[in-house]
Amino acid sequence: MFEQFSSGYYLGRLYVEPYDGEVPAIHRTDHERVNEELYADEGVTRLDAPLVMKLEQAHIPVLGDEAVPSGTLAVPSSFADESLPDDRDVLLAKRERAAELLRYSGYKFGDDAAVT
Repeated sequence: MFEQFSSGYYLGRLYVEPYDGEVPAIHRTDHERVNEELYADEGVTRLDAPLVMKLEQAHIPVLGDEAVPSGTLAVPSSFADESLPDDRDVLLAKRERAAELLRYSGYKFGDDAAVT
């Protein structure tokens, strides 16, 4: 789904479409697989932690959702423009960059991981 792109990002191609959800999402199984393959390290890893993707100029935290088809990035309708739905190149921040971006946006890490 994603391949090496730069020192801070992986590159993938997803079908991007608007939906009625409140947060960007990909299929839960895709989310867990990407989290495990690209973000996991030794020990216990939270497979429900948000992925951080860059679409156009915006970094967005992406969660898993069973209702989203596999291979699709669903974005809230308020985020979408008239060019969607469409196949798009999507950057996925690498683990260290994603953690940094999530900290800046107010996410907490560890057993009490939550949005503040």
